[in-house]
Amino acid sequence: MSARGFTTAILHSDRSKPIEHGSLHKPVHNSVAFGYADARDLARVFQGELPGYAYGRQGTPTTSALEDKITTMEQGIATVSFATGMGAIASTMMALLRASDHVVSSSFVFGNTNSLLGTFEQLGIAVSFVDATDVACVAQALRPETRMVFVETIANPRTQVADLAGIGELCRARDIVYVVDNTLTSPYLFLPKRVDASLIVNALTKCIGGHGNALGGAVTDCGLYDWSKYPNIHDSYKKGDASRWAALQIRKKGLRDVGATLAPEAAHHLAVGAETLALRMDRICANALKLAQYLEAHPRVRRVYYPGLESHPQHERAKALFRGAGGLMAFELADGIDCFEFLNRLQIVVSSSNLADNRTLAIPVAHTIYFEMGAERRASMGIADSLIRVSTGIEDEEDLTADFRQALG
Repeated sequence: MSARGFTTAILHSDRSKPIEHGSLHKPVHNSVAFGYADARDLARVFQGELPGYAYGRQGTPTTSALEDKITTMEQGIATVSFATGMGAIASTMMALLRASDHVVSSSFVFGNTNSLLGTFEQLGIAVSFVDATDVACVAQALRPETRMVFVETIANPRTQVADLAGIGELCRARDIVYVVDNTLTSPYLFLPKRVDASLIVNALTKCIGGHGNALGGAVTDCGLYDWSKYPNIHDSYKKGDASRWAALQIRKKGLRDVGATLAPEAAHHLAVGAETLALRMDRICANALKLAQYLEAHPRVRRVYYPGLESHPQHERAKALFRGAGGLMAFELADGIDCFEFLNRLQIVVSSSNLADNRTLAIPVAHTIYFEMGAERRASMGIADSLIRVSTGIEDEEDLTADFRQALG
């Protein structure tokens, strides 16, 4: 981040470059094609010798403005935006991995990420799933052909916190690409660059956008990894500063070839939403802690999973790493309470599958996002049938507590 504070830098990011007519926001550029008076300039843009836009699938001035914001937030050197967070993960892995490579992943990753890694296994990329809360498990899984370690800051839904610093130190020592999904913490609560992350993933739909009105994803290069040592960079992208090679390859072999392009209108919504990230996250974290403490003390709740609680296995780690424990929690109802009847009694909280919305959302985990895994796999992951995931919003804390009180009553 610059010398300015977090929110100040985001608010005035667009104005760091000239904007048409003195607008305070970068306007929405919906054009798919971009013309050049000199055809030589068009060729130079295509060849990467001149800054500019060749075709909307590879980005627009509107997505570029959003990417600048994300790069500033994460204190990185370059960001590539995508239509969704999953588009960002899939495109990045496709761009940087090859058949016979090996990936070590947290076993607690988001269900769709888990499914994606299974698809890559079918394409000849080996994947080892490990307990990422312990760096020793990651170290034990490494092979000579390991190219990447992938973890999330806080797992969804059981909120396990990876040994982010230990894994970063391990990857740095072994010259392995370290990818950290920062979605549930956001760059306001945590900077993965501080634990030696190579690449940072953000599902912009969640904390950064915050309003539940636009899908988006991004990958940011921290500038810490020496890409001149990475064997999977194509010769055609080894241009200029080696620190930019991966971002260029992700944009060309990922964004361009896969086509998971972020639309300008969505990029604008996300950029505007990002302006209030710090304000929203402060309120969300405060609400989440109060609600988690209330639920933990309630006789009709068996167990609460939230890193802000002293009872959480990685509480001290979360306190040391994060500005706040985030807005995601999960809890198990006591025996005999029907999770659907409980959810239907909530009046403020919405039964919905999104995360980090301004509104508090809740979902029965085993019956929805983890249903396809089957009972045996859910049991191995500690997903009880009564487990409810809550994404805390910015409502008045007293109203939230009262809603849960009456639903549990």
